[in-house]
Amino acid sequence: MMSRTWGMGVVAGLLVFAFGWPCLGHGARAAAPSQAIPNFAPDDRTSWFPDRPMGDDYLPPASGAGPVMADPAHPYTPNDEGRNTGVQPTYRIADLNNPILQPWAREQMKKANDEVLAGGVPFVARERCWPAGVPAFDIMRRVAPVWLVQSPKEVLFLWPSDQQVRRIYMNVPHSKNPKPSWYGESVGHYEGDELVVDTVGLNDKSFVDNYRTPHTAQLHVVERFRLVDGGKTLQIGIEVEDPGAFTRKWSAVQRFKRWTEGPMAPSACAENNFDYFTYKVEPIPQAAKPDF
Repeated sequence: MMSRTWGMGVVAGLLVFAFGWPCLGHGARAAAPSQAIPNFAPDDRTSWFPDRPMGDDYLPPASGAGPVMADPAHPYTPNDEGRNTGVQPTYRIADLNNPILQPWAREQMKKANDEVLAGGVPFVARERCWPAGVPAFDIMRRVAPVWLVQSPKEVLFLWPSDQQVRRIYMNVPHSKNPKPSWYGESVGHYEGDELVVDTVGLNDKSFVDNYRTPHTAQLHVVERFRLVDGGKTLQIGIEVEDPGAFTRKWSAVQRFKRWTEGPMAPSACAENNFDYFTYKVEPIPQAAKPDF
């Protein structure tokens, strides 16, 4: 655990570094007219923590196609709910009746469901110290807050639990042929009180949720971040489109509560974990030898 003073220095350094960071590999686009923008990071003690009880699940949209949720026959009970209610915690079993799923995706998820129902341990990116991808980064942080750094050229999302950083390049177009990566290429701009983020160029190694819903490299995600509840809540509207994995565009919502118990204190993930369950697809990454 880092000291309070050192932690504040890290955040302050990130702020200075981000404001002077050049935007590489992107063509310039005229900035939006000058106006007040939402302030997601007013000080070094403010971060955002998943709103309970959903936390690491999406909320369904008010109407239209929504995300994969728990199978009604096998409701999901997280550990903290189990502690509070005495109900036995469970692993997630996906509802495969959701019409958004292409046949191959449904079949792949059925195999994962069957393995869990047979006593297996499901893959969860956060628990395995793997990158979450997009949009799953929005639901990965049940056990730790996320920090934001805003600058004219970039917005950074910092998840200190294993030092994951997601970058949004502001007021620029997408690259012509972005190389697929875990977090893809995210470009953003402000529309009134919203930060609008458009992401493409994602590889197909991640899942879009904690129900092990797959996607292809055609995945296209648009997120709209805005402050609600008098600035106490950060709400994210999420639109997902991937004709390779889904039959239609679908949307979801996520909410975070303002968390002021900072400053940021990063912690190790893979370096202090052991793969006791030996998940056969994505084991916890471990270095073969020390870095120093």
